Amino acid sequence: MKAKPSPKSTKKPLSATETLISRFTRAPKVADDEAMRRRMRDWDKARSASRKELKALLDEHPLGQAMVEGIAGGSPYLWDLVNHDADRLLRALNSDPDARFVAILAEAKQKIAKAEDEADATSILRHMKAEAALLIALADIGGAWIMPRVTHALTELADMSITLALRFLLGEAVRKKKMRAPDPARPEVGSGYIVLAMGKMGGFELNYSSDIDLICLYDADACTLVDRDEAAPFFVRLTRNLAKMLQERTVDGYVFRVDLRLRPDPGLTQIALSTGAALGYYESVGLNWERQALIKARPCAGDIPAGDAFLKALTPFIWRKYLDYAAIADVQAMKQQIHSFRGHDEIAVEGHNIKLGRGGIREIEFFAQTQQLIAGGRHPELRGRETLEMLDGLTEGGWIKKEARDDMREAYIFLRGVEHRLQMMNDEQTHSLPSDPAELNAFSRFLGYEDRDAFATDLLKHLRKVQRHYGQLFEGSIGAAPGQRELAFPAERDDRETLDRLVEMGFKRALEVSGIVRGWFAAKRGALRGELAQSHLKELVPVFLSHISRAEDPDGALQALDKFLQNLHGGARLLSLLRQNPSLVSLLALILGISPRLADALSEHPGVMDALIDPAFFGALPDDEKLTEMLRSALGDALSYEDFLDRIRLFKQEQVFLLGTRILSGTLPARQAGQSFAELADVLVREVDASITQRFIETHGRVKGQETAVIAMGKLGGREMTMASDLDLILVYDFAGENAESDGTKPLYGSQYFSRLTQRLIAALTAQTNYGALYPVDMRLRPSGRSGPVATKLDAFEAYQKEEAWTWEHMALTRARVLSSSPKFTARVNAAIAKVLQRKREASVIAADVLEMREAIAAEKGESDRWDLKTAAGGLIDIEFIAQYLQLVHAHKHPGILDTATAGVLEKALRLGVLPLEHAEVLRPAITLYQDLTQVLRLYLVGSLFDPKTATSEPKKLLARAADLPDFATLDAHLIETQRKVRETFRTILETAISGSR
Repeated sequence: MKAKPSPKSTKKPLSATETLISRFTRAPKVADDEAMRRRMRDWDKARSASRKELKALLDEHPLGQAMVEGIAGGSPYLWDLVNHDADRLLRALNSDPDARFVAILAEAKQKIAKAEDEADATSILRHMKAEAALLIALADIGGAWIMPRVTHALTELADMSITLALRFLLGEAVRKKKMRAPDPARPEVGSGYIVLAMGKMGGFELNYSSDIDLICLYDADACTLVDRDEAAPFFVRLTRNLAKMLQERTVDGYVFRVDLRLRPDPGLTQIALSTGAALGYYESVGLNWERQALIKARPCAGDIPAGDAFLKALTPFIWRKYLDYAAIADVQAMKQQIHSFRGHDEIAVEGHNIKLGRGGIREIEFFAQTQQLIAGGRHPELRGRETLEMLDGLTEGGWIKKEARDDMREAYIFLRGVEHRLQMMNDEQTHSLPSDPAELNAFSRFLGYEDRDAFATDLLKHLRKVQRHYGQLFEGSIGAAPGQRELAFPAERDDRETLDRLVEMGFKRALEVSGIVRGWFAAKRGALRGELAQSHLKELVPVFLSHISRAEDPDGALQALDKFLQNLHGGARLLSLLRQNPSLVSLLALILGISPRLADALSEHPGVMDALIDPAFFGALPDDEKLTEMLRSALGDALSYEDFLDRIRLFKQEQVFLLGTRILSGTLPARQAGQSFAELADVLVREVDASITQRFIETHGRVKGQETAVIAMGKLGGREMTMASDLDLILVYDFAGENAESDGTKPLYGSQYFSRLTQRLIAALTAQTNYGALYPVDMRLRPSGRSGPVATKLDAFEAYQKEEAWTWEHMALTRARVLSSSPKFTARVNAAIAKVLQRKREASVIAADVLEMREAIAAEKGESDRWDLKTAAGGLIDIEFIAQYLQLVHAHKHPGILDTATAGVLEKALRLGVLPLEHAEVLRPAITLYQDLTQVLRLYLVGSLFDPKTATSEPKKLLARAADLPDFATLDAHLIETQRKVRETFRTILETAISGSR
């Protein structure tokens, strides 16, 4: 295997006798002092033969001691590597890291050659990974290796892992006489089987816990198979076994997770395909994002010369000799998917995604790759795979300024370091900083900072520099293509050439479109009157029409824009801003063209646009405290109860619109949106409850010892709301005495008092005002459902749950969360709920009830439509039912499993050992995928189901982006496979519980 030389770890060569521990220049600070001390005590007791030598070594090198303590207090994964084998740590610290890394790979190569069977080979690969993973982490954290050396080593490890696994599998085929091998020690040579490394692996830029993106190909005419007619099934099986050897979890862990979805048309093709079929695909229907992906493609294993020949044949597809406007538009579209909107430079720290977020790693990569796509055809020197090298090349060629190169380089190295530390903590492919301030503070210390604020200062400095350069990438207007006709909208009549051009752009009712625009120029809309507004309009109309023409329904989107302008007051300021910031025009067109819900909100209440213009729009999301402060400020000047209802509805509309727009624009990951929508609902319901209760008391007084609790259920309880969710609520109350009377001017008796109070609360939430309803409310989850009282006394609630409630009601109760109550009564209600949920239950009985319920839902609503994500076989309901089943069955022994969020339950169940790892690895990514897609679908759909056959490209792109997949075909195939696995898991868990009782 031909490997690229590794980057040097320092500018001056280091002596081979220098050990890793002597090269440390830094160490993490202890993030969790208690955990560190406990782990160090346990470790000291178990060091055995290595204890004295390690102790002496660490005593001699204080930074080494600090390194071990920092890992013990900050990284469970690295500590497990240290704790599992103290000699492994000793070997790493006492070695020259470069020489030791080479030795680790060489030792694995020697052992694989002697492996007795696949189990033996699998174990060898995993031990190589563990040994190298600890060495690389220590060299990275301690500053012994610079970042390019770290990523290169991780990639070399991946290359060797694939090569050795493939070598073993092909060797087996040779021994079984299915294949000939010119070199039996290296059966991959001349085999015709090609493994292309894609993405970061292709660019020698793997991160610490990265998936490896591969494309596997074969040349049926040049392979060394005995029976070449069997090439297709043979190489598909080989690829499947290769992936299994690398990613299957055993007692020794795993090597690398493998992703094969970047191959041509993954929804329709096998996991290995012929070079001829791949070339035919790229040359006929290959897309610009695939051109971009292939920039980094590199043969990493198998028949390397055959891989080089394949990529050489693809050169005309990847590197175009000309610049056409369609290609540049696609580049801009890729850029916009990473949500850069100039003029909005507030960036969150807590929860920020350092890969996909604003100013993040992906923006630096796109900054280089988009310019490579444009210029690489004429400038071969810009066809490199590594980001930092290409930043240098772009600078030398005059494509970017030295300042931009230096800022991007520093930010890239910094952010990759942060990314690695995030992933070192638990060996997870995460890119998001902790959302909890305390957790972020602990992570900052693991990074070596004193606290969160010190880290945030450096982080924001780099993110803002990246954002600034990235936002300027397409600063200049590309302009119209040569020969393109200008649009004209004379007052007296429609222009014939303009009508033709509108049809070419995609408008179906060109006369109607022309009439609307001519009306704008005739100032028929009040917001467009005045010389200033008209001058801005003249510049903006072509831009509006260009963006809107790409919508799913351009004519409908233009009508929505017209309605927006009709209701707008004082348009000159807004038009001026849009003219100065074309990216906001793009965002406005995206809203009007893709999301009927957001378009309706914008056209009915244009005032929400003011919040969109605010530079804080793309900054940190307001937390509960900030939202409450903002709401009370908005309600402070309410003149009446009716005004109060209008103002709180307007506040809700504005916040929902902002959240929806952030999802649509890509600046709010869909998976975080559910919690944000729920936090907003929490604040609004609490405020309405407090206001209604106070008004009610003014009329009817209080009942002695009265307490009330509004309990959130369903999606609100689980903090998994969308912008279209209703509220599932229960109201529980208590008071002193049997049936006490209230002390107001219009007294009411106990149960009557609380029923009336509840009715007032529901009316305040659901009443239609000038600004619509606040939320639809569903109270069917209360005891006895529709037939029961709207409010329930706490003791009656407890008795019902103990004696009368069905299994499905207890399942629903797992999502119960007190939303509004006094701290004392909240504790009582929580205790009552916990008592119900922690009752000992027969697993087989609960499993049978769950299966029966699921079958009943399927019979009533069907389960065959995979894009009905909730009810589909293997969809959301299956996962939610599993989570609820696990809580009801295990909470009596493991109360820590209780969590109102489905994803939270799965995490806890795995940690507690009641959900096997193989099930968790199916369910956890599935619930994330379903919730991500649901958020986007609720933006796009109103009262219907998604139909891929009729949907246009834009919503499909949004769905693919939400799933972090390259295109809709890949997503559709992934969804099918995910639902199949979820349904299998659902059946396995429940049917095993039932059969286990027999």
